[in-house]
Amino acid sequence: MSLPTSPVHPTRPLYHEDSTQLTFSAAVVAVQGQEIALDATAFYPEGGGQSSDVGRLRWEDGEAEVTAVRKDKATGVVWHALSGAAPEPGMTVHGSVNADMRWRHMQRHSGEHLLAQAFARVSPTFEVAAVSMRGPECTLDLRGEPAESHVRAAEQLLRETLGRGDLQLYTPVVLEAELGNFPLRRETKVRGQVRLVIFQDSGGVPFDVSACGGTHVPRASMAAPVVVLRTEKQKAGLTRVVFMAGEEASAFLAGVYRDARTLAQGFSVPVGELPGRVAALGAEREALRTEAEALRSQLAGALLLAEPAQRLQGFSLRVLAVQDPALLAPMLMQVPAGSVLAVWTPQGRCGVASGHPDINAGEVLRQALAQTGGKGGGRPELAQGQTTDPAAFGAAVQAALEQRLGAAQAP
Repeated sequence: MSLPTSPVHPTRPLYHEDSTQLTFSAAVVAVQGQEIALDATAFYPEGGGQSSDVGRLRWEDGEAEVTAVRKDKATGVVWHALSGAAPEPGMTVHGSVNADMRWRHMQRHSGEHLLAQAFARVSPTFEVAAVSMRGPECTLDLRGEPAESHVRAAEQLLRETLGRGDLQLYTPVVLEAELGNFPLRRETKVRGQVRLVIFQDSGGVPFDVSACGGTHVPRASMAAPVVVLRTEKQKAGLTRVVFMAGEEASAFLAGVYRDARTLAQGFSVPVGELPGRVAALGAEREALRTEAEALRSQLAGALLLAEPAQRLQGFSLRVLAVQDPALLAPMLMQVPAGSVLAVWTPQGRCGVASGHPDINAGEVLRQALAQTGGKGGGRPELAQGQTTDPAAFGAAVQAALEQRLGAAQAP
């Protein structure tokens, strides 16, 4: 492991000076295993909910992939993790940031700021508790429990803002004491010098002001569209807003439209009428399901009546094998008063129903399963389970009942 011969100074953050700068040259000031520190870098280190940049470093007689970047908060040194052998301290390296990844990161992060501000304008109670932009689906965790109507209002506000205006990025570094001069969307814990990310119109009127060290697009419209995909309830009263921004959102929406168009063509309706067609099909399916349940219940009742009953002391017993597991439950629910019913399928589904007040179906089932293997349970009037020996289940139920009768008759 190579170490610096003198204290390592904080890394100059070129990504703050110009977020569109993707190439640079710098000197190696320290090496720790597969990580190196440079005197300056355009590679953004992971932080603030944003993933780090990736790319390549080249030097005389060598090159390596930059797979991750982190910043030591205590020293301000940015460390670059490399895929291969590291250059020696003092060498000059030439870096190139992965342009596609950087652009996506900037769109995601800018989209997060803009959407958070839109929610804040819909209602100041929608405060940001946490953010993440580590994948195409980004998240805002908001307080205040926004409803669907608030989501739609925030999206509409943002569409109008990005489509009709020209918000420019402005990133001043101010002293902590000067923060009161800026309409910060939320308080910051940063002390000393604070970097602000401001999207403002041509007249200098800000749309959003946040303390932030991330990379952002030069104009807010470059993060469009910003689309909310869904909301999810979280702990502590938070609502997670899942969204996409920029080119990733455009690609997603294009894919959704292609799928919707294919479905609409299959139903022979325009895309705009697809929701109505799906709703109609859902209603039709529900009607068919209700009809099928009624027919199944009728069939179960007919099969039950066709099965001869065995007369035992004080009640009758019917034991049936049915091929369709879907018939088991409706058949058990039609047990005649004063009767006991045992039903099983070749697949092992089984059940016992009791129409006799002194016979507990759950106890009979457990006793039968103890003989045939399996598990199950239920109420005194109806119990279901799964047996490993379906062919023996009916006889096991009859034996359990006869044993109970014998116990009841014993002096």
